[in-house]
Amino acid sequence: EVQLVESGGGLVQAGGSLRLSCVASGFTFDDYRIGWFRQAPGKEREGVSCISGSDGSTDYADSLSGRFSISRDSAKNLLYLQMISLKPEDTGVYYCYAAIGSDTYWGQGTQVTVSS
Repeated sequence: EVQLVESGGGLVQAGGSLRLSCVASGFTFDDYRIGWFRQAPGKEREGVSCISGSDGSTDYADSLSGRFSISRDSAKNLLYLQMISLKPEDTGVYYCYAAIGSDTYWGQGTQVTVSS
């Protein structure tokens, strides 16, 4: 059974930093694309960043301006999202996901709130 569990969210002031973690189980971590989406209040879920299973290449939403960094620890099946220079518009629920074949699996999400 595929499971994804996020942690690390919280309340932070604008300009601060957070590191989100996602522990995965039930699949071979390096074989599939994994990443992060977020959903702000009243908005659709949007892609933040992902990392390819085949070569470890990464991709980011253009709007992030280099403030976020995705990484993984394959030995521990952990996915990270380091976020710096946080802005109030980064507020939302952050979801870890894994694209496995034709299916996409989601974690339960972790809340990030950035105060101005």
